[in-house]
Amino acid sequence: MSTFMKSLVNRLSFAEKKQEPVEITEASIKLWLVQRMAKQLKIDPADVETDRSFDSYGLDSIVAVQVAGDLEKFLEQRLSPALLFEHRSIDELTRYLASELVTSEA
Repeated sequence: MSTFMKSLVNRLSFAEKKQEPVEITEASIKLWLVQRMAKQLKIDPADVETDRSFDSYGLDSIVAVQVAGDLEKFLEQRLSPALLFEHRSIDELTRYLASELVTSEA
């Protein structure tokens, strides 16, 4: 994991403990997804490959909907439960969400 990602992990972990809002950026979305996948798969976040498809990790529809629901809470925005099927990897989903968030804030 890069130094930048480690720094974001520390910031996100600290903010979650203090329940402070986290600035939503492309990097913070990606980091959240990496951490959530690592937790789900019970692996180290450094072992999560962001270009690998969600289904190759063995995520079923129930887990995909749960992850989408958790992501909705993190972003504080209504999201489609089908997001992980429409955007097949962390990289794809991150790009999509970042572009949507920038568009919706403009």
